[in-house]
Amino acid sequence: MSDVVSSDAALYELRPTKATWTHIALRVSDIDASIAWYQEFTPLELLEKRQDDMGFGAWLGEPDSADRPFILVLAQFLPDTDPFKDFPKEVLTPFAHLGVEVPTRQALEASAAKAEAAGCLAMPPTQMPPPIGYVCMMRDPDGNMIELSFDQGVYATAKRIWGE
Repeated sequence: MSDVVSSDAALYELRPTKATWTHIALRVSDIDASIAWYQEFTPLELLEKRQDDMGFGAWLGEPDSADRPFILVLAQFLPDTDPFKDFPKEVLTPFAHLGVEVPTRQALEASAAKAEAAGCLAMPPTQMPPPIGYVCMMRDPDGNMIELSFDQGVYATAKRIWGE
């Protein structure tokens, strides 16, 4: 019996009712170091870690978003089975980044201090013009830029335009 699912079959009964933004994926060099970093410096928690013939994969997200998950997918491919080995390993930098909004200025400053002590602070807390807000930038173990922001206005703008 084959493990391959035919194109008209589905493995899961629970699916979105419309096209929905669900994840962003990054290639990483060390899956365990990346999982540890994201759990240390962002609100993301490990949802699942997998291994197969191509390498390792991990899904990280926020546990309180089970009804509408948005997942960071981390993938560490093995050299002999890497389906992307002929492509450059892209890194989100200098402006390309993942953004996390924090609830207070103090939370951002505390995270920036922790990142500075760990040697991964790329840009110290900086007040930028609206709508950017108060931000700092950190580098994950592969050099990808992660922005923490306070008062960026994403929530206020979404509520104002899209409602509740």
